[in-house]
Amino acid sequence: MNTFLIIVPEGGMLFEAAGIADILGQANRLRPKDSLTPLYQVTIATTQPHRVVHGMSGLNLLADHRLSDLDPELERDTIMITGKGLTDQEGSSVVDWVRRAAPHARRVVSICGGAWLLAQTGLLDGRRATTHWRSLDALQSNFPSVIVERGPIYVQDGSIWTSAGVSSGFDLTLALVEDDYGFTLARNVAQDLVMFLRRPGGQSQFSRHLLNPAQKPGPIRDLQAWIIDNIACDLSVEKLADRVAMSPRNFTRVFTRETGISPAKYVEELRLNAARQRLEQGAEGIEQVAVDSGFGNSLNLRRVFERNLQLTPTEYRERFCSRMLA
Repeated sequence: MNTFLIIVPEGGMLFEAAGIADILGQANRLRPKDSLTPLYQVTIATTQPHRVVHGMSGLNLLADHRLSDLDPELERDTIMITGKGLTDQEGSSVVDWVRRAAPHARRVVSICGGAWLLAQTGLLDGRRATTHWRSLDALQSNFPSVIVERGPIYVQDGSIWTSAGVSSGFDLTLALVEDDYGFTLARNVAQDLVMFLRRPGGQSQFSRHLLNPAQKPGPIRDLQAWIIDNIACDLSVEKLADRVAMSPRNFTRVFTRETGISPAKYVEELRLNAARQRLEQGAEGIEQVAVDSGFGNSLNLRRVFERNLQLTPTEYRERFCSRMLA
């Protein structure tokens, strides 16, 4: 039997923990007929002095145990953290407990902001990891020894697994079931719950990248506003540098210093976002989307989509267009 401890900090989305427990419960129900015992023994622990976890929705979850009552040196198969909690004190209590428990666990897992607490334990040092797309930059800047992956919805590096935000924890849990008991069981669980065993799109988070504005008012911030209004123009480094009266080399250095991203990457991501919005909300053809968003032609647009989202523009539209256009 696989012992599975889910740590649920205060103030998060409770459907993460509940959904993960349901997936594991479904695996128990679909276990091979010759298996006399459940495949998973799921335990939910709260960080609170009582057993009630308060979710951000206003709903509550009754946990099996208080984390402080559990022996961290007990042998476990899986320890999972489903969030970072509301206070530093709460987070520190989880970090201290997991740090002591990790040597006795076969694997340690985080969902969404739980990666922040794993990073604090030191378990992510030198490892690949991910988290919710809004927190990727913060995770990387606060924990530079972590190799932050920006695309996947979950990442395995040895015995440590991390996932992106919210429902990506379900994808990770199915991957854990497959890792434990094979493809057939994981597929059967996914089919029964009407889930993707593996999402289309190369497991991309499909995040809407937030492009950092310049740190202070001035020519670079003004240029960023101009770029947004002129997305289909020639936005080469040379043209942009000329607009702010700098040499291309000095412009690239200053722009990167003030925004944290190179001019070329900034323009590409801005154009990618513009194209995504047109594909989601408009009915124009792919070629016109490419022209309007500054890619010039559909081939360039396709290359950028496949490199960043692991989807073609047509596939992206099919998945994310407005219901009015479907």
